[in-house]
Amino acid sequence: MKLSNYAWLIELNEELKQFVTDDIIIKVVAEDWERRQYYQLREATFRDEQKILKEDRDEHDFKALAIVAIGQIFGEHDRIIGAVRIFPEAEQTWWGGRLCVDPVYRHQHAIGKALINAAVSTAKNLGCTTFLATVQQQNERYFQKLCWDTVHELNVANLPHVLMQAQVENYPLQNVVMQAYSYREVC
Repeated sequence: MKLSNYAWLIELNEELKQFVTDDIIIKVVAEDWERRQYYQLREATFRDEQKILKEDRDEHDFKALAIVAIGQIFGEHDRIIGAVRIFPEAEQTWWGGRLCVDPVYRHQHAIGKALINAAVSTAKNLGCTTFLATVQQQNERYFQKLCWDTVHELNVANLPHVLMQAQVENYPLQNVVMQAYSYREVC
């Protein structure tokens, strides 16, 4: 059976891809399909959509831990809907980066917050006392609400960014899902 002979099936499949679930898990990438979709989401976000990077992968990916949000349908893994990476710079200094969420899920601010919480908390559990990230300037306030401090402004790919540092002592954040819908200060 050749799928292209069934236009209705292709159309139905495209519609189902837009199905938004609220059954989401956050985990470190462990399987090949997770890693493939992790890189696909990063490339779709930073290379194709935002056009910030010509090539998404870099030297940090070799030592990075990939953390993903996986949408589930009926308790089964469906697809990667969010991603972030963390990597050590020194024994107690870690970096986070490449935070992205599938456009269909961006209105659910809980996914980004849960990924940030998992990133900082995972690094903290591995001995991190200083956690840094380069953040697009329009997202600075979002990170500040999650117990991050601005260190200084900088430009990346000719776009305004800020270097930010997490208040590691506040992680893991409590009630991250509640915070996602309430934008109140937690620090």
